[in-house]
Amino acid sequence: MTYRTHHCGQLSISHAGENVVLSGWAFRIRPFGGMVFIDLRDRHGITQLVFDDSENSELCHRIRQINREYVINIQGKVRERSNKNPDIKTGDIEILVDEFTVLSSSDIPPFTLENETDGGDELRMKYRYLDLRRETIRNNILLRHQLGQEVRSYLNSNDFLEIETPCLIKSTPEGARDFIVPSRMNPGTFYALPQSPQTFKQLLMVAGFDKYYQIVRCFRDEDLRADRQPEFTQIDCEMSFVNRDDVLEMFEGLVKHVFKTLKNVDIQNIERINYDEAMSSYGCDKPDLRFEMKINDITSASQHKDFQVFNSAEFVGAICVPGGASFSRKQLDALTDYVKRPQIGAGGIVWVKWDSENGLKSSVDKFYDEADLKQWMELCGGKESDILLLLSGNKNKTLKAAGELRLKVGDDLGLRDPNNYKLCWVLDFPLLEYDEDAKRYFAMHHPFTSPIEQDIEKLNTDPGNVKANAYDLVINGVEVGGGSIRIFDRTLQETMFKVLGFTPEEANNQFGFLLNAFRYGAPPHGGIAFGFDRFAALLGGSESIRDYIPFPKNNQGKDVMLDAPSQISNTQLDELGISLSKTKKEK
Repeated sequence: MTYRTHHCGQLSISHAGENVVLSGWAFRIRPFGGMVFIDLRDRHGITQLVFDDSENSELCHRIRQINREYVINIQGKVRERSNKNPDIKTGDIEILVDEFTVLSSSDIPPFTLENETDGGDELRMKYRYLDLRRETIRNNILLRHQLGQEVRSYLNSNDFLEIETPCLIKSTPEGARDFIVPSRMNPGTFYALPQSPQTFKQLLMVAGFDKYYQIVRCFRDEDLRADRQPEFTQIDCEMSFVNRDDVLEMFEGLVKHVFKTLKNVDIQNIERINYDEAMSSYGCDKPDLRFEMKINDITSASQHKDFQVFNSAEFVGAICVPGGASFSRKQLDALTDYVKRPQIGAGGIVWVKWDSENGLKSSVDKFYDEADLKQWMELCGGKESDILLLLSGNKNKTLKAAGELRLKVGDDLGLRDPNNYKLCWVLDFPLLEYDEDAKRYFAMHHPFTSPIEQDIEKLNTDPGNVKANAYDLVINGVEVGGGSIRIFDRTLQETMFKVLGFTPEEANNQFGFLLNAFRYGAPPHGGIAFGFDRFAALLGGSESIRDYIPFPKNNQGKDVMLDAPSQISNTQLDELGISLSKTKKEK
C-alpha cells in the first residue's frame, strides 16, 4: 500500500491535474449540502479534501461516518480551489477524492486541537501527544530542532568536537540538589544524575580536546517555575588556550548566527556591563535593555528634610518614567500594591509628577519644596511630562524592588516587545557569596570558576571582595547562558576549596579526580553553557519553556501523562537494598 506521494503541506497549483496519495489526520470535517470538506493534517501542513456526492455517493456516505482525528489515507486528483485560502501553504488547491481508507479510528479528543485550545495546562500535559498535534506546539518543536541544527552547524564549522559525557556520575552536593540513583551492583552506594557536565568538560581540556560541545540533558532537583524543569537541556561548550575575550567573541558569533538564520535578525552590538553597574542601574544581574528607566541614587539629595522614611533609609532610589505624568491615581495605587507584595517587599512608592498644568507635584509635598523636587528630576534626567517613582530602605532590597518595579512599568507601557532583541554580557560577578545561616562562603557560579587575575591574592585575606572571571549572556532580561574562565592550577583550586569550607579530605573525596588531573599538565581553559530550552522559548517569543519541550513536567515536577514519579515494587526495592519501613512508621 502506498501511504503517500506527497505530504500535506507540499502541493501547489503547479500540481493541478495530478493524481496523488495523502495520509494524515482528519482535522476539520465540514458537510456542505451534497459535499463534504475535510482538512487533512500532518506535521507539514493542511490540505483540503473534497468528497462530492455527484461524483461518488457511496464514498460520501462512508466519509460521513468518520470523526475528527481519524487517520485516513486518500487517493485523488489535485484541482484549483474556487475559494482560495491565503493562510495555508496549500490554499490554492484541493483534492477531489476518489478513494479513501481508514487507517485508524479516534475517540473525540478531550480538548480542541486548535491553536487557541479549550484545554487547561494539566489536561494538555496529560494528553501531551494530542497537544503536540496543535500547530503552535508543533512549530515550537520545529523551532527547537532548527536551533539544535544551527548550533551544531556553527560549532562544527569552528572546529568544535561533539563529545558525550556520562549520565551516571558522582554526587557533589555543592550547588543545587542532585537526583540520586541507587546502584544494585554496589549496594548502599549511589550515582547522581549530572547537573551539568562541568568537570568532564574540564577533564576533556586536560586530555587535549581543545574545543568541545554537547547538547546535553541535565538534572536538578530544585523548586520549579515557568523557566525551570527538573530535567533540561543545555548547549555545553569548553575551549582551551583562551582568555575571556576569546570566549565572548566565539559565542557572540554563535548567537548572531542563530538570530540571523532562525529570525533573520542582525545582532549588531552586544553590550558589556559590569555586575556592579547592572545591580545599581537595573536592580538585577540580568538587565532588560529594551528600555531605559535606570535606577538613580538620590539618597543624599533626599535626606535633608524632616521626612523620616527617607532619613532612616540606607538607600533612596528613583526611576524616571518618560511621559508618566499622565499616570492616574488608580495606576499609581496599582503600582504601590505591586511593590507591597511579599515577593517584592517594599513599603510603598513616593512619586513626583511634572506637568505643564500643575508644575512639580509630589506625594510628599508637605516635606519637600519645588526646588527639592526639581533637583531630583534633574538628577534623574527627568523633564516636563515625566514622573519619578521613589523607593527607599535597605540598599540591596530596595534595588531589587526598584528593578521589579522598572520591569512592571515597562510591561504596562508596552516597552518589552518580545520581537525587539537587546543583548548584553554581564561581567565581573562576585566570586563568592556569604551565607549567614551556614556561616560560610558559597561559590556564586561554581567552585571551578577562576578569580580575575588581580584578585587572586585576596582569596586568603578578603574573599568577599574577589571578582570572578565569569560572564552571563542576557537577552531581553533573561539569562540565556553563563560561563567562566576556569581554575587550572591545582594549588589555586585547593585554595578555593579551602575558602568554601572544605577540609583537604572532603575536597579530595569529592573532587580528587580533578585535582589529580591538574598534576598532569592542564591548559588554561574556559567555557559557557546556554539554556537550550530557554533559548528556544525566547526565540519563539515566550516566557515559558514548557511548550518548547516535547514532554515536560508540571510545576510539581510530575509527568501527569506517565504518572511519574511513581512507587516501585518491593521486589525492586529489595534488589536495591532499600527499605521504606522506617519512612512508613514515621508517617
